[in-house]
Amino acid sequence: MLDSKHLRENPGLYVFLPLFYTVWSDAVLTPSEIKAIRNVIDAQPWLSREEKEFLVAQLNPSSPPSADQLKSWLDEIRTAGLSADKQESLIDIGVRLASRHTNGSGKDLLAKASASLSGIEETLGVISREAAFNFLPVNRQTKTASQGTQYTFDIGKLTTLLDGPNAAIIRKVKAIISDPELSRPDTGDLGIYREKVLQWCRMLAAQGFGSMAYPKEYGGQGDMASYFSIMETLSYHDLSLVVKFGVQFGLFGMSVYFLGTEKHHRKYLKDIGTLTLPGCFAMTETGHGSNVRGIETTATYDHGKQCFVIHTPDELARKEYIGNAALHGQMATVFAKLILNGKDYGVSAFVVPLRDASGKLHPGVTIKDCGRKMGLNGVDNGVIYFDQVTIPKENMLDKFATVNAEGKFESPISSDNRRFFTMLGTLVGGRIGIPRSGLSAAKTGLAIAIRYGDQRKQFGPEGGAEIPILNYRTHQRRLMPLLANAYALHFALEYLTNRFLKRTEEDMQEIEALAAGLKSVATWNTTQTLQECRECCGGKGYLSENRIDDLKNDTEIYTTFEGDNTVLLQLVAKSRLTEFRQEFSNMNLFGILNYVATQAKTSLQEKNPFVIRNTDDEHLLDAEFHLHAFAYRERAVLTSAARRLKSYIDDGMDSFDAFNQCQHHLVQVGFAYIERIILEQFLERIASTQDEGCKTVLKKLCDLFALSQIEKNKGWYLENGYMEGVKTKAIRKMVDRLCAEVREEAVPLVEAFGIPDSCLAPIVR
Repeated sequence: MLDSKHLRENPGLYVFLPLFYTVWSDAVLTPSEIKAIRNVIDAQPWLSREEKEFLVAQLNPSSPPSADQLKSWLDEIRTAGLSADKQESLIDIGVRLASRHTNGSGKDLLAKASASLSGIEETLGVISREAAFNFLPVNRQTKTASQGTQYTFDIGKLTTLLDGPNAAIIRKVKAIISDPELSRPDTGDLGIYREKVLQWCRMLAAQGFGSMAYPKEYGGQGDMASYFSIMETLSYHDLSLVVKFGVQFGLFGMSVYFLGTEKHHRKYLKDIGTLTLPGCFAMTETGHGSNVRGIETTATYDHGKQCFVIHTPDELARKEYIGNAALHGQMATVFAKLILNGKDYGVSAFVVPLRDASGKLHPGVTIKDCGRKMGLNGVDNGVIYFDQVTIPKENMLDKFATVNAEGKFESPISSDNRRFFTMLGTLVGGRIGIPRSGLSAAKTGLAIAIRYGDQRKQFGPEGGAEIPILNYRTHQRRLMPLLANAYALHFALEYLTNRFLKRTEEDMQEIEALAAGLKSVATWNTTQTLQECRECCGGKGYLSENRIDDLKNDTEIYTTFEGDNTVLLQLVAKSRLTEFRQEFSNMNLFGILNYVATQAKTSLQEKNPFVIRNTDDEHLLDAEFHLHAFAYRERAVLTSAARRLKSYIDDGMDSFDAFNQCQHHLVQVGFAYIERIILEQFLERIASTQDEGCKTVLKKLCDLFALSQIEKNKGWYLENGYMEGVKTKAIRKMVDRLCAEVREEAVPLVEAFGIPDSCLAPIVR
């Protein structure tokens, strides 16, 4: 085309060159495109018949331009003098190119050509200014390409802030799990893996980690805070180890400690803490998981023989999914219905021998191996049956209930209901350890995916260099809110842990609700985070050596460990409804009127036309706005759930059916409450942070967390008139902006987790 006599005789034809290059650049010229361009060419009065035929000939799909021809066209177009700063159409460039060849003559002709060709790009569906970027040289610069990692804060200081007072034990555990002796086995052999995990547990017990929370007189340090930090830090390494460790020293050991009395502590705790006595926690039954009160295993007292007979009455009463049971457990804390003189006295706990030190099962005990699971295959889960197994009377863990010398039932807590929940409340530590462990897995996935995204380059502008995939907005949108979640949950779980460690009897109901809710929200977040991390690493994330598969599979059960998440959130809602009811029952008439007036005033303040449409940056990034939005939703969802339940019951519906009708609503009550708690704790941590660099980046993460949650619930806010569409759109744009800003600090933010390199993936080491 470029050496044609038609171009030499009429350089004005160069006006078509950018357009022709653009439509041929994808190698396919469709019939509709050919027709549209041909119609435009035919309509040009300044072209001769031969020139029109020449131009139409360039549109022949059976004779497309070669790669060399296209390259020569591009080189010619670039002689027009292009700039990324200029907002030019293809026709603008073509006119300037033609003008260069006519040496400035024929201006009138080119002006006419420009006017008559002005609609062709729209007809073809070409975004001309975007297409014009394809003509720029290979050193083309874009805002997307210019993003990169920035170090705006001291990573060490942020790590210190995250580790808090437990930094010393965390450093020690990290040193242990980085040792080659704890290298993860690359094998699909269940036997080898399980023995390796047992060996690791023995190593940790030798370091004093297993007995850390037990009293000093029984070989421990009386340090529950360090125990939680040990579990959390071990979770960077291997989650089968964490669960095995938790079952042995947490569930088994702590059940003996919290439910037993001095005789049990003296007899068992030291051996449990050193792993001399491997054990199990046998609560769950095939027919009863979350409903502990419904378990069917019986412990029938024989006063004459001063013993209990433990029995599995049917297949559904077998103890199922019991960690340490298949191979290693020698004893179990067994939860069973206490039967005295034919009367059921509810659930109690008993220490029941399973096998001797050589591994031989005791008479009446049958154990089956659960076999390979979706994950956690280093843990030997088993199914336990008891056939009239006799244990001595002193094996009843009798802190809250006992059988006296006359064979009568006794308890310091007269109410059956209160006694049951007090007993289970002492075991709430499991609902703290599991989400902290899951969060460590999520942090590991984020560290891998974010560091990989910062290194991995792909695509880029036409004619430009490839850029890190972490610079792409969709990638940022997928990972940055999850990074903000990780920090938010870290501080919330830290708050929960401290509340639990300093608990009083009056606090326990609220602590149990917090533990149930945070366990649910945190473990669901872990599942979501690891899935996004896997996808964001592409095929590399699918390789086992890069760890995300194990992290995903091993934490999958966390959403049902220690209680099914959906059930737990309903328990949270019931707790909130109880408090709601008590709040009103304790009010006099003046108090109720004052409450109603306050609520009305709040609605007027927060739902006035200016506020619901306010899109100012200062307002959208205001922590007070975030907290008000969370608290408003929490109170409104709780109030509407209470009204709905009351309406059903007032209409004669059974209360059980009423709760069933409102289950989805109750789950939202739980979510709203926990999300408000998380935000409050994030804001409190920011307020107490002294280092300005850390404070600034935490504020940015908190803003992203808060606005992401509001964006997630924007439908609710719109339905309830708390915001209008213009505001939710502004929030979406602000989330985009915050994601881009957090991206630049994302690598140092995951480095602040302090995850040992041995626990990360080869792709980022």
